[in-house]
Amino acid sequence: MRILGSAVITMEALIMGFALLLAMENHGAVALSLGGLLALACLLTAGLMKKKIGWLIGTALQVGLIAYGLVVPSMYFIGALFGGLWATAFFLGRKGEAIRAKLIAERDQNSPI
Repeated sequence: MRILGSAVITMEALIMGFALLLAMENHGAVALSLGGLLALACLLTAGLMKKKIGWLIGTALQVGLIAYGLVVPSMYFIGALFGGLWATAFFLGRKGEAIRAKLIAERDQNSPI
């Protein structure tokens, strides 16, 4: 769960960097500063994925990335796409961790002491 979430949120930081390049020509300092803050927050949140607060901040950032579509219209689509990847990372990651815990428990149960 942590690895998938970190990968998605790191890729979102890169996408925000590209969105900033697109926004640079037509928008002012406020829109660029907001985009920079979103990109930086994505990178910092990738390090918090071990804790529940990382997932909560990451979910809030998904909303911010979609809302950045007001500045760069293609971010509506890309933000929604990454929001879907975020949800998939959460649910598949949780399922994967449950399978891993089950395999470890079986291995420990079958090992001679």
